[in-house]
Amino acid sequence: MKTVLTIAGSDSCGGAGIQADLKTFSALGTYGMSVITAITAQNTMGVLNVRELDADIIKDQINCLFDDIKIDAVKVGMVSSIEIINVIGECLKKNRSINIVIDPVMVSKSGYHLLREEAKDELVKVLFPLADVVTPNLFEAELVTGDKIENLAQMEEAAVIINGLGGMKVIVKGGHLTGDAIDVVYDGKNFNYLKGRRIETKNTHGTGCTFSSAIAALLAREFPFREATEQAKEYINGAIEHSFVLGRGVGPTNHFYNLYQKAGYQND
Repeated sequence: MKTVLTIAGSDSCGGAGIQADLKTFSALGTYGMSVITAITAQNTMGVLNVRELDADIIKDQINCLFDDIKIDAVKVGMVSSIEIINVIGECLKKNRSINIVIDPVMVSKSGYHLLREEAKDELVKVLFPLADVVTPNLFEAELVTGDKIENLAQMEEAAVIINGLGGMKVIVKGGHLTGDAIDVVYDGKNFNYLKGRRIETKNTHGTGCTFSSAIAALLAREFPFREATEQAKEYINGAIEHSFVLGRGVGPTNHFYNLYQKAGYQND
């Protein structure tokens, strides 16, 4: 079985972060492992508190896994400080990691800043050049490029700029625009577009984590890049379409919707 490692924060609500990543890896037929960078106290209403782990335990988590296990892909999510970013970069280079997918998590849906302001440039400088793929949403792409993004042409411009920061493939996610949910994919030469109809639901907690993790899982399974992105888009669309109400705020996507359907389970 192919293996995928997520390096990210823990979501106590289970809809995003490490928890969403591991569910996605399992749903797509891979074995998931985790390195926790931070512990968040959050529910469907928002993030209440965050505690970063120290760099030494993050370093030990990463290196002990690579010392023992062949890792076929790595997804990097919440990395909140300069120190954490640098130790992750050091470990990924040391272990010659492959199929690195970076989801530049910066701000939660409730507006909580998960990446320190002074760490943004370090994220771009240290981790982006190591990545095979980066998957910013519109807000994250605006922060990285410094440009406002309000349409498809500006998404394309942002993708080209971000690609120039490290040569990696770029997916600028268009879920925050109106109309159909179109993501712009740029491989350094050509554009591709991942299209999906807009699903009217408030239950979208963890969509970015899930989409990037799906790409990592499919790359680990040796899918070609374009096919991996297209299947990841199909998977996240299904997870959103079958999302469910949990708590009083933004509910989660349904990571196992296709497995539940086959088993005859229903969302209650």
